[in-house]
Amino acid sequence: MKRRDIIKGLTVLPFAGGIAGSIFPYQSVLGAPSPVTRDLFKELGVRTFINAAGTYTFMTGSLMHDYVIDTIKTASKEFCLLDDLQDKVGEKIAAMVHAEAAVVTCGAFSGLTLGLAGILTGTDVNKVKLLPQLEGSGMKSEVIVQKAHSIDYNHALTNTGCKMVEVETVADVEKAINEKTAMMFFLNIEADKGKIMHEEWVALAKKNKIPTGIDIAADVPPVSNLWKFHELGFDFVVISGGKAIRGPQSAGLLMGKKDIIAGARLHMPPRGFNIGRGMKVNKEEVLGMYVALEHYLSYDHDKEWKTWENNIAVIENAAKSDRVDTTIIFLPPLGNITPTLEISWSNPGVKSKDLQEKLRYGSPSIEVMSHQDNSIIITVWVMKQGEEKIVARRLKEELTAILG
Repeated sequence: MKRRDIIKGLTVLPFAGGIAGSIFPYQSVLGAPSPVTRDLFKELGVRTFINAAGTYTFMTGSLMHDYVIDTIKTASKEFCLLDDLQDKVGEKIAAMVHAEAAVVTCGAFSGLTLGLAGILTGTDVNKVKLLPQLEGSGMKSEVIVQKAHSIDYNHALTNTGCKMVEVETVADVEKAINEKTAMMFFLNIEADKGKIMHEEWVALAKKNKIPTGIDIAADVPPVSNLWKFHELGFDFVVISGGKAIRGPQSAGLLMGKKDIIAGARLHMPPRGFNIGRGMKVNKEEVLGMYVALEHYLSYDHDKEWKTWENNIAVIENAAKSDRVDTTIIFLPPLGNITPTLEISWSNPGVKSKDLQEKLRYGSPSIEVMSHQDNSIIITVWVMKQGEEKIVARRLKEELTAILG
């Protein structure tokens, strides 16, 4: 149909404006007034809450700052070449974290898959196309990991076609290394549960000329962890972007040696002949992640820490009573290292889930965590300003009611 015929037809229709909007959507959108802000959570019946638990994926991670949202909005108005953007942003991020190279991924999990894929194939496109079919390819196919570091998330590594080989001692490592060994993997959050620590793990790998990768998904703060593991000698490092850095929840970083990142990039969109095609990161997330990291590195982290200490103290003081046996403020040793409050009681008739549900279904709704039947755990580092006072008040009310 010719353009003049379309326009002629519109003149005889009573709802031509609406139809024109559907035929010429960009023109219509650009000329339309700003839409009224909608509370879609309320509209859809989705419960929102004060997050006193932490940056858990099932709780949608953390909240992005306004400067990240503004970046995403601005980025959505222009086109660019995705590879060009990743090149430029990767250079900037690598300099920030003291790495040779970096790329924005769709989370730490995908970073693990892509990092190992980059090791397996290098920049050989024919090999890239084969993954995860390693048999008969000439590629290596085993990843050595400490038994204490074997968790469900390591599925990110077996996605490449590799199998995990578990070890416990240095002797086990030496015995496990062979011509099929592609990488030695370390899980930072479980470091204290294994028998071999970071430095020795890296030394063993270097001695045997094997690359190393480390997962530090939720292990910032401290901010120094962003470069610590590069300096320790790990060949690649992955981290989530939607936790303390407060970038998009669907973003993360893969940082490390240039050759590994170059290989990993061939497994990423915009290419579609690889196992990483579904791990797409759009331009808005790439720039949002970049700006989030840039700002995170410029924080006054000492001031932020002091705010967390003050806020957790407000909640602890509200929780103290004759009914509560102990309130302890502690620091998790390896991940989510922020002031954390544990509240415990001895009344066997009251379970932690009872208190959790009272807080969850009260007004406003509050989420806390628990690892035992008679205690709950509270953090403040992802709360909005002033929410610590609300949590303190509600917690005191519910503790009084439930413990009698």
